Order: sequence, then C-alpha cells, then structure tokens
Amino acid sequence: MDKLKQSLLDAPIIEKDGYHYFVHPISDGIPVLEPGLLREIVIQIIRKAELEDVDKIVTPAAMGIHISTAVSLMTDIPLVVIRKREYGLEGEVALSQQTGYSENEMYVNNVHEGDRVLLLDDVLSTGGTMKAITEALEHIGADVADVVAVIKKEGPNELDDTDYDVKTLINVDVQDGEVVITDEHGDG
Repeated sequence: MDKLKQSLLDAPIIEKDGYHYFVHPISDGIPVLEPGLLREIVIQIIRKAELEDVDKIVTPAAMGIHISTAVSLMTDIPLVVIRKREYGLEGEVALSQQTGYSENEMYVNNVHEGDRVLLLDDVLSTGGTMKAITEALEHIGADVADVVAVIKKEGPNELDDTDYDVKTLINVDVQDGEVVITDEHGDG
C-alpha cells in the first residue's frame, strides 16, 4: 500500500465550485498511472473483495474502468461498464447519478436478475454515484456481493444509511490544501 499512500500524499489539490479535490492517477488519469501502483491496488482489491461466485464486475464510466479491467483480467470475472450514453438495448436501465459536482443520467446494460455482482469504483466521496447504482442493481434484481472503492474521501456519504458497507483501500481527507491519510488500511 506504500505506492498508493505516497501517490495520494503527493497529489495536487484543485478547487471547483468550492469543492476541493485531489488530482490522482486513479481518480483522474493525471498524472501518469504507473503499472506498479495499479498492480498494488488490484492485488489489494482481490484480497479484500468478496469474489466468490461473482458473475460480473460492474463499474461506472469512466474512472472505474482501468481498475475494473485490471481486476477482470486477474480474476476472469467479466466486466460491465455503466455508461453515460443511452443505447436503447433491451433490458437497459437508466439511473440518475449525482456527485459532489455534477449530475448525469447513466445506463446499465447486461446485468440481469439473479446476477451476483461486485460494484467497483475509484473514489467514494458523496456516495451519490454508488447509491444510484446500487438502487438500479436492486431494481434489476441483481445480488450485490460487495461494493469496493479504492479511495474514500472522509465525511458523510449517501451509502451511510444503506445496508452496504463499502470496502475501501485507503481513506483520506483534504485539509489546508493537502491530502491527509485518515486510515491507511481503509474500511472493511
């Protein structure tokens, strides 16, 4: 976990509409994502996540894709990407995604009733995206085996009052213009 911790401590902080957030290779693709960092994260996810009998990894576009692809390659579990584009395919389910700084429609395809899924994303901040996705997955009738985020930004989030205990690899806060590690082992 040394690479992840150090990369977060080195992350620049930017402000957008009064919302302070860190710029990081996992959450933004900037600066360059080193293979060693991605490898470290994937190994930790595989160790921490409930993967038994999981049929599909589900991730929202765009910044969950690289992590989920790497986990899929290591576990042979197929990957479903929730897109911000409507395709109109049979069984497509729309959901409204709200984050700390934006609101979008997103669309789930290829997740079916009875599918056992791992929901995987880069950062848990407000929890708006993950809550909307878990609700859509419940509506479909999928079984959410586990919910994992690489990085958790401290503070209340919309999953706090749900039945989902999100597992994280590292928890951080942004204080006085820098990233502070609040739990270097994350939750779960």
